[in-house]
Amino acid sequence: MKNPVDTYWKLRLESVKERLESNNFTVFIADAPEDAKTIVEEEILAKSDCKSISWGGSLTHVETGVYEMLKNRDDLEVLDTYDKKNLTPEEVVERRRQSLLSDMFVTGTNAIAEDGYLVNLDMIGNRIAALTFGPKEVIILVGRNKIVPDLESAMDRIKNYVAPVNAMRLDMKTPCAKTGVCQDCKSPARICNTWTITEKSFPKGRVKVILINADLGF
Repeated sequence: MKNPVDTYWKLRLESVKERLESNNFTVFIADAPEDAKTIVEEEILAKSDCKSISWGGSLTHVETGVYEMLKNRDDLEVLDTYDKKNLTPEEVVERRRQSLLSDMFVTGTNAIAEDGYLVNLDMIGNRIAALTFGPKEVIILVGRNKIVPDLESAMDRIKNYVAPVNAMRLDMKTPCAKTGVCQDCKSPARICNTWTITEKSFPKGRVKVILINADLGF
């Protein structure tokens, strides 16, 4: 067989897509990161009547080129929560609060269980707040490396890999940034504060998941 790894991931992504769809998510598969941007433009935005858009923290959002594409659209009211130039800390938080009122919100997910669940852990909570309620539509961009067998594996992945790596990336003063291992700390800089497990999209189709056949983000 030619390209067995590619065949493996195509089969696995199709299986995850089927489980997610059974949980009322709208699901797309992107064969490469650049295809995710095309899906957002041609399959989602082109068929939506949204007038405003914003986003939450996601390296995948940047790596796919979706961020650059969206922030330069002149047909949408864009609230760029990544742009912090000349903003006070209070203004940064306020911009994140306002983003919850946008018509469409784009972000990633920390893990996706093969049962068809999205699992996330946040510091501030703006990302998971938008996923839960607020924006009329939500787009989740997720690389294949985020797929795990079940809920227990998802939580383990987040606590013992995603959180320490993100703490390191952000130069947070937490024990895990030094040790690489979760210490269930009481640090003021702790980034692990609120869990969400999204078992189903409500209303049906509100949350749109783009599964990307590439390793992206943490």
